[in-house]
Amino acid sequence: MTTFHVLSGADPTVTHPGIRKIGIADVFDALRLGLDDFREKPSHYVFLCLIYPIAGVVLMTWSAGANMLPLLYPLASGFALIGPVAAIALYEVSRRRELGMDARWPHAMRLHRHPAIPSILAVAAVLFVIFVVWLLVAQGLYITMFGPTPPASISEFWTSVTTTEQGWHLILVGNLVGFVFAVVVLSISVVTFPLLLDRDVGALTAMETSVRATLANPVPVALWGLIIAAGLVIGSIPIFVGLAVIMPIFGHATWHLYRKLVEPVGAAR
Repeated sequence: MTTFHVLSGADPTVTHPGIRKIGIADVFDALRLGLDDFREKPSHYVFLCLIYPIAGVVLMTWSAGANMLPLLYPLASGFALIGPVAAIALYEVSRRRELGMDARWPHAMRLHRHPAIPSILAVAAVLFVIFVVWLLVAQGLYITMFGPTPPASISEFWTSVTTTEQGWHLILVGNLVGFVFAVVVLSISVVTFPLLLDRDVGALTAMETSVRATLANPVPVALWGLIIAAGLVIGSIPIFVGLAVIMPIFGHATWHLYRKLVEPVGAAR
């Protein structure tokens, strides 16, 4: 029964939340609402998300020190694959603010009491596995292009990637493969975590709902993915520090996008 609860929710009768059709304007409205949430108490939200720049710097230092420079870019870009997990507290802040509850961050951090935590952890495990697979694929691509010997320095690595035919091939193929991973993660997670916080429907139902929402709204969801990608690039340029502002806004906006994409309770199909 525990396994069934994790996968399919607390209710033995599996329900499938209804999906709304939305437009481009709804995506930007969700972003605006996310910005409103961020403006309400920005110091709390920035504090919550300092983990992003800190983790980015740690990843950069670790990869360089461990002579794993070829994995620096896959680590930085792949970190976004597990970003939806780290933003769970932000979804909870937006949910509590929407309901008129106390939305201060200490309350949002009490998620260990939430009945859907096993399902949330199950989806988080799926995303982590995808992240690890992405790193393995990226490493395999580099070895295929340049061989098993790692570069001796950052300058050597940069030169070999940007000035050789193999390097440009690696950039092209690597980004195409990374795009596929990003599409998969976006489709299975765009509303999954907000839905689990809102309703304990189970991991499988939440991911299935997310995929249905993506298929029903390919253009708005694709635009959302592009906005996130652009924001991550912009936020990462100043040594990841910009993510401390960008990620809270995206986290809150994801909650509001979920509200637009998924029908409320009572409108399930």
